[in-house]
Amino acid sequence: MTIDDAPRDALRGGPRELLRWVATGAAVSRADLSRLSGLSPSTVSQRVEALISQGLLEEAGAGRSRGGRRPRQLAVPTGGAVVGAIDLGAHHARVGALDLSGRVVQARTLPVRIEDGPEAVLGALLAEVAALVDDDPAVSRGGSATGALRGVGIGIPGPVQHSTGRIVSPSRMPGWNGFDVAAFCAGRVDVPVIVDNDANLMALGAHRTAHSELDHAVYIKAGTGIGSGVISSGRLHRGAQGSAGDISHCRVVADPAPPCTCGNAGCLEAVASGAALVTALREQGVPVSDLTGVIRLIDDGDRQATALARQAGRAVGEILAVVVNFFNPQVVAIGGRLADCEPLLASMRATLYERCLPLATQTLLIERVAAGQDLGITGAAHLVIDHVVAAA
Repeated sequence: MTIDDAPRDALRGGPRELLRWVATGAAVSRADLSRLSGLSPSTVSQRVEALISQGLLEEAGAGRSRGGRRPRQLAVPTGGAVVGAIDLGAHHARVGALDLSGRVVQARTLPVRIEDGPEAVLGALLAEVAALVDDDPAVSRGGSATGALRGVGIGIPGPVQHSTGRIVSPSRMPGWNGFDVAAFCAGRVDVPVIVDNDANLMALGAHRTAHSELDHAVYIKAGTGIGSGVISSGRLHRGAQGSAGDISHCRVVADPAPPCTCGNAGCLEAVASGAALVTALREQGVPVSDLTGVIRLIDDGDRQATALARQAGRAVGEILAVVVNFFNPQVVAIGGRLADCEPLLASMRATLYERCLPLATQTLLIERVAAGQDLGITGAAHLVIDHVVAAA
């Protein structure tokens, strides 16, 4: 069992948990960490010293005395960008450089053509990450940017076998099937490269940012495609092969139904994704070229676009009702470009309350993902930070 898969209780007081408590401000001293973890002061001190030796924690002066010696305060180093992150989409990519607390130091959005293939796309994005880290003044003062970089996290808009970093049967990504992202990137950067599905990284970023106190959550990413990430016992849950949370190819419409890129018909992605809404409007004679145009029509109160958004919300709600009844999360949050579509969100919420057991929705939070475009790179950075802490 890896550290990613271990139950939360078994890891209480582990290095990653100690780092998280300091990063969030829940603890500022060894005494605080001992109180929160229930571990002895000597055990906490040993683990803290190991984190300090790896550069993952630092002592930041003396704190307030409570009758004895003033405790040495602890902090996560924030002196420079040491984690690279890439959140790849169908048409754009968000690249960033972050510090060990998960704070974005620098970031930018770049246009991409996913059909250009993995070598061209990933090669260009890795170069952008290196440039962002190299441009950070704090890193430059500390020496070589390459030496400062601890790792790179990459989110892919398709199924990823997390254990190998290989893409498996992606939709709308010609030339990417079977591509070993981790191996390709390892030949270009001399640091660990961690690859995951983009919805998983959005879920991890959203959970660490807004709901870190909750144990069970489902986050939906609704844009050109649809996916979701699952947090179980406070950890990202991937399942046996990394496909946990992939709701995009669950069937919601019986024949005759719109064909899906997976070869089946009536899948959620073929009915409720941004790409599906564009296709449906075009078939109704509405001149729309992309998801931005669809959202504009909905905001303007267009009857056809609004009706389709409501239908999409019901379809998403039907699938999520099964998930909520089965998994019983504390929160269901929707992000991505369709999250701001109020007719879709209202229809999804109504369907959930209609289809779920009362006990499952009694305290369930149903909301938009609070943060913005940096959730993906934040999740990617935390994936790297967790890996570095586990190695330490």
